[in-house]
Amino acid sequence: MCHSKVLEHRGDGAGFTVVAGVGWHAGVVGKATVGDDLESPAGYAFHSAKAVISNHLANEQRFRTPSLLVEHGITRAINVIIQTEQARYGVLEVDSPIEGSFDEHDVTFLDGLAALLGVAIQRDRREHELRVSESALKAAAAFQEVLTQEVSHRVKNSLSIVAGLLSMQARTSVHPEVAQALRSAGRRVGTVAAVHDRLWRNNQSRAVDLRDFLSDLSEQLTASASGSVVVCRSVGVEVSTEQAVTVGLLVNELVTNAFKYAYGEDGGEVIVELSRETNGRLRLSVSDLGKGLPTGFETTDSGGLGLKLIRSLSAQLGGLGRWTEGDPGTVYELDFLPAPAEIVPCAQSVP
Repeated sequence: MCHSKVLEHRGDGAGFTVVAGVGWHAGVVGKATVGDDLESPAGYAFHSAKAVISNHLANEQRFRTPSLLVEHGITRAINVIIQTEQARYGVLEVDSPIEGSFDEHDVTFLDGLAALLGVAIQRDRREHELRVSESALKAAAAFQEVLTQEVSHRVKNSLSIVAGLLSMQARTSVHPEVAQALRSAGRRVGTVAAVHDRLWRNNQSRAVDLRDFLSDLSEQLTASASGSVVVCRSVGVEVSTEQAVTVGLLVNELVTNAFKYAYGEDGGEVIVELSRETNGRLRLSVSDLGKGLPTGFETTDSGGLGLKLIRSLSAQLGGLGRWTEGDPGTVYELDFLPAPAEIVPCAQSVP
């Protein structure tokens, strides 16, 4: 019957610890220690990097017999080192209470086995280091996500304050044109605030679901209008935060433009649609049932700030907008590629 054990060198005079083994009494593996000095067979093998064969421990003059071996009636032992890529790990020892002789063939076999153990130990250490690094990276990413959510929350609040101030200034202005300009600016700021509000509430910092966002935006635009209704029909698609802001501002300008020019004081219906095309692009359509395009309408260079913003925002989305006559009314269509973004959930919500 043979006993075997793997001895891990602890360093700093702590000797070896039995980290694995067979044939030993309960409580040995994981707890028992062995000295690593040169008078110990295992210590001599470790420090000299040479295999040690001791076939007659009772009469051994070179080394002392460790108490662990005495307790188990061990009469002979063989030790070889375990080497990893970085350093010597410890010793592989085979012991026997039966008289006999270990020889060089046993050394060769155990050297091969120790080499395999060294490779396995090195791989296990690397995997452990990777797990530790991965945990640290996840913790850092989660912390960064919380900070990002806090920033988004603060930005949303700040923009809401700005939008409110613009609205207040519009109500107190005695000049209709100035009041209208202030209301338009307030709606634009409010659109950007709505994106940050959705990011904060959904614990996301990189992507926005356009269906939910456009639905909320349509409700806000309806609430801001007098007698007009915005109907939203959209597919579900997640896009980057930056693209969502651009889409939201574009829809805001188009709907506001329809409120202003398509209907009279009684108002009417504006339809916002977002659909998927067969070529992988998205099609944004904003239409009304109003008066239609004015005679001689040009979209290239003419128009006020609203039309200039519509052209600029459409270009940012990588598309070329099309104004067409409805039956009745006006239709604006824009095809563009969605810009997806990876979504990383927050570790916790921000109060």
